[in-house]
Parts: sequence; structure tokens; C-alpha cells
Amino acid sequence: MADSYREGSLSLRGAVAMGTGVMVGAGIFALTGQIAALAGPLLPLAFVTAAGVAGLGAYSYVLVTRKHPDAGGIAMILTLGYGRSTVAAGSAMLMALSMVLNQALVARTFGTYLVEPLGLGSRWLVPVLAVLVIASAVGINLVRNESIGWLQTGGAIVKIGGIGLLAIAAFVAAGGTYEAGSEGLTAGTSLAGFIAATGLGVLAYKGFTTITNDGSELENPSRNVGRAIIISLALCAVVYVIVAIGAGSSLTVDEIVNARDYSLAEAARPALGQWGVWATVAVAVVACITGLISSLFAVSRMLTMVTDMRMIPHRHFGMAGDVRHHILIYLGVVAAVLAVALDMGQIAAVGIIFYLVMDIVIHWGVLRRLRRDVGAKAWVLVSALIADAVVLTAFAVVRGQEAPWVIVAAFTGVGVVYALEAWYLRTHPGDDSEQANAGAEEDASPTGQ
Repeated sequence: MADSYREGSLSLRGAVAMGTGVMVGAGIFALTGQIAALAGPLLPLAFVTAAGVAGLGAYSYVLVTRKHPDAGGIAMILTLGYGRSTVAAGSAMLMALSMVLNQALVARTFGTYLVEPLGLGSRWLVPVLAVLVIASAVGINLVRNESIGWLQTGGAIVKIGGIGLLAIAAFVAAGGTYEAGSEGLTAGTSLAGFIAATGLGVLAYKGFTTITNDGSELENPSRNVGRAIIISLALCAVVYVIVAIGAGSSLTVDEIVNARDYSLAEAARPALGQWGVWATVAVAVVACITGLISSLFAVSRMLTMVTDMRMIPHRHFGMAGDVRHHILIYLGVVAAVLAVALDMGQIAAVGIIFYLVMDIVIHWGVLRRLRRDVGAKAWVLVSALIADAVVLTAFAVVRGQEAPWVIVAAFTGVGVVYALEAWYLRTHPGDDSEQANAGAEEDASPTGQ
């Protein structure tokens, strides 16, 4: 099993690969069709504006983590801003749940790209394959961090290089035309729909937060956390725009939407033939596997920190190993259940609502309590808050017209998370050294209950 935290075990290269690994896995392969359904021919522009919103959001994470690098960085930011409180604990859990939903989304994407474009069998195989890939990713996360870093680097090269080349080839093969805009660049697109698409597109970039969760293990974290986040966001924005243009050059908007769960494979078929489909599926498989590994790596460390701070409960259930190993297993189980129970559209909708609510809490905490400490500019923080609020509202309204129960369930889930955390902290109010030591002894026991 993996060892405990080791300072300096992740390089800048590994951190960039980890951030892009999560983003590319969820962003392009899982969300292109869903964003096209909202943005229409303006699909590439939606990815650009989503990058802008994510970039504003990254401001808080970069400044705070630069001064206070730590494993589980998001939980640390929340605690600095709100203390050991319901707001901090509940928001940390929202972040963790959004990442678990991301894992379920990527896992279903893995199964869908193997089943649908290649015609390998019935759709019941999709959740089966999703569960198998989640289990594999959990197992890989039990090896040394250095191995994960090299795996992510290789995966990032395959994903970014492979999907970028395929998109460019599709665009050239289509004669440089943009089929999705053949009826006009704004055909069938409303302002509200475009803003909602931008909100959903933020989900394609939220993987940068995995970098903040690895702060204490990153080489020279005060310098490299910010650099890794900026590089990852820039790389993914370029790739997303190229791929969106490539997909739109081969397919109409309706065709992209009809194949929304595997639209990139279908986009490769008209321009590049069957070999293009196979190549896209191969890149998708690599993207999904490495994306899952990255996400599990980051969220397990964040939840370990929150557990050590006694902000969430933990039980061993007779399992050997330490808290982080148990959390990896719990995450895998929850992600597998979500991948079986929900479709990709439902997972994405709940995930982006959880994330944006947490993101708003982060920016508000930095604005009110940490701004002077970290040297943040108030106007940037206010801009990030406004951007999050606008895209969250637009997404909830537009998506709520199609599936109101999904939006109601998501916001109900937010309320339940905060309510449960309020109950837990009220019934476990002590954080003195005696209680903390008792918790540490329990966690150290391989048979602790």
C-alpha cells in the first residue's frame, strides 16, 4: 500500500499532468455533447468563457495555497476562512462529493466509449465497465506517489497530443468548414442557454483543484502550485477549443447532441473513418483511467485532512491500513454506486451545482477573512463570486426546465450535507488535544471501530 505523505514526491510536471488528467477526462469526452445541447454552434466559445470563469476561480486557490501549501489544500482554505465550522466542513464535503461525482462521470464515459462507438454489446455493459475501471483506479492509488506521477505524465502526453491531433485531422479532412455553424453561429442558441453551457463547462476545468490538494507533496509548493494550476488551465483551454472546433467541423449540432455521451468518437467517423473511431476510443480510455487515478489521489488526501481535523466521522470497519487507505475504498464504493444509478447528464448536473456552491463559499471566505493575509485583490474576488452566481443560476434555471427533479435533488443534497455536518459538529464539539490524540490512536489501530 501507499506510504504516508512524502514532501517533494510530486514534481511540477507530475502536478500539471495530474490537473490536466482530471480535466481532460471529464471535460472533453464526457461533456462535449451536453455543452453543445446548451450552447449550440457556440460550443467552442462556451469552452473559452468557462475557462475564464475557472480562471477567476483559480485566483483564490493559487494565492492561499501559495502561502499555505498543504495536502488537502481546499479543506485548509476553508478552515482558514471559517474555522472548524459547519460552513467549512460542509463545503469540504461538497467538494469531495463533486469529485466523487466526477469519478462516476468519467467511469461511465469509459464504459460508453468502449460500448457505443464500437458496438461491443448492450448498454448494460456500461455500468459494469464503469465499476471495473473505478476498482482498478483505487488499486493503482495504493502504489507510491512517484509511480502515479510518471503514469500521469505519460497519460497527459497521450491525451493532449492524441486528441489534439485527431481534432486537427478531422478539421482538415472536413475541408476547414464548420458544419455545426452551417445554419448560423447563433442558430438555436439563447443567452440563457449559453450562460448555462458556460456553467456546465466549468466542470471541465474544476480538475485544477486537485493540484491544491497535493500542496505538501509538491516540490517547492509555494512556487509550483500556482504555476501548475495556470499551466493546466491554459493547456486544457487550448485543447478543448481545438476539439470543439474539430467536432463541429464533422457533425451538426443535432448530431453532436444525439451522440452526446460519445460525440467525439462519432465526430471522428465522417472525416477519418473507422480508424479515427478506434483512435478516439483509445485516447478516451487512457483519459478516463488517468483521470480517475488523479481524482482519487487528490480527494483521498483532502478527506484524510478533514478526518484528522475531526470535522467528519471515520470508521475502519475492521479493515487494515490507515485512514487514507480506507477513504480510497469508500470513495470507490460511492463512485461505483453513482455510476450505476445515474446517467451522465444527471451526474454532471449535480456535480457542477455542488462545486459552484463550494466555490462561492471559498471566494467569500477569502474576501472576508484572508484577503489581506494572502494579498488578494478584492475586485477579482468579487468578479469570481459574480461569475459563479450567474452561471449557477442560469444552469439551474435552464436545466431545471428539462429535469426539475435533478436540480431540486442537487440543492436538497447541499442542504442535507450542511445539516449533517452541523449535527456532527454539535455532537462532537471538542477539538482539544486529549480528544484529538484519542482520535489519532483510533485511526492508527488497524481494527479501530
